[in-house]
Amino acid sequence: MRTDANPFNKLDSQFNTLKEWTWVGCYGGYYLTSDALHAAGFEHGFFTRLWHNRGPDALAGYLSAGVSVHRPQQVHGNKVLNASEAICAPWPEADGLVSDRGGQSLWVCGADCTPVLMADPATGHVAACHAGWRGVATEILPAAIEQLTTLGAKPEQLMIALGPAVSGSHYQVETDVARQIGQALHSDRCLDLTDMENLGILQSDPNSNKCYLDIRLAALEQLKRCNVPAEQISNCPLCTVSEPNLFHSWRRDQVKAVQWSGIVGQAIATSK
Repeated sequence: MRTDANPFNKLDSQFNTLKEWTWVGCYGGYYLTSDALHAAGFEHGFFTRLWHNRGPDALAGYLSAGVSVHRPQQVHGNKVLNASEAICAPWPEADGLVSDRGGQSLWVCGADCTPVLMADPATGHVAACHAGWRGVATEILPAAIEQLTTLGAKPEQLMIALGPAVSGSHYQVETDVARQIGQALHSDRCLDLTDMENLGILQSDPNSNKCYLDIRLAALEQLKRCNVPAEQISNCPLCTVSEPNLFHSWRRDQVKAVQWSGIVGQAIATSK
C-alpha cells in the first residue's frame, strides 16, 4: 500500500477505511487501534512518525490517565520481563514486557520490526513485544505467552494485534535467516523453505541466494502454533517501507528513528 500524500489531510470518513483497524483522532494527532482489542476493552495504540518527538511518558496519557510507563531497552533478542522490572532509565535490556499489576502501560518501538500487543480478557494482563526476525527466530512471542499463562491466561483466549511493519515484498533476507525462522515455527515439526513458501511467509528470489520474508506472517504462524486462534489475531496490512508519510523505516531511509506502540493492562490485583 503506497500513500503519496498525508492521509490525515482528508476527512475521517475518507481515510478511516482500513478493515478491522481504526485511526483514533485526539488533540495530539492520530494513532492506529485494533478493533478487536478495542472491543475487548483494552486501551492501546500504534503511533506513527508524526509523533516522533514524543516518547511513552507523553504518549501514555493519550491512551489512559494515571497509568505507569514501562519500556525496555530493545536489543533484538527474546528476553521478556515483568513490567515492574522496567520502571525507569537506565531501561533494562529486553524486547518484551508482561504486566504484573494493574494500571501499567507497556511500550515497544520499531522501524520495520513488528510491534506485537497481547491481551488476556480473563485476567486483564497484557504484553508488548518487539518482534524482528531475530525475535521470531528465538521465540520471543511463545516466551511472552508462556509468561502470561503463569498469570492465569490461556493461549486460546488471548487477543493479539500485529502492528505496522515491513511487508514481505520489501524485506529481502539471506536464506539462512529464513531457515532460522522455519526452525522456530514448530509444533510437531519445523518448517522448511518449501513449507514457508506454501504458507506465503517466504518468496524465493531466483536471481540470488536470498529470499523475501514476510515477518508478520511468520509471527502470525508462530502464534497459531502456540494455540492462539487465527481469528483472534489482528494483522495490520500497512507496510512501514511503503508509507513514508506515516512511518519511519530503517530499510527505506537507513536512519535511526522509531515509532512507539503501547497497551494498558486491566489487572486489578498484584499477581503473586
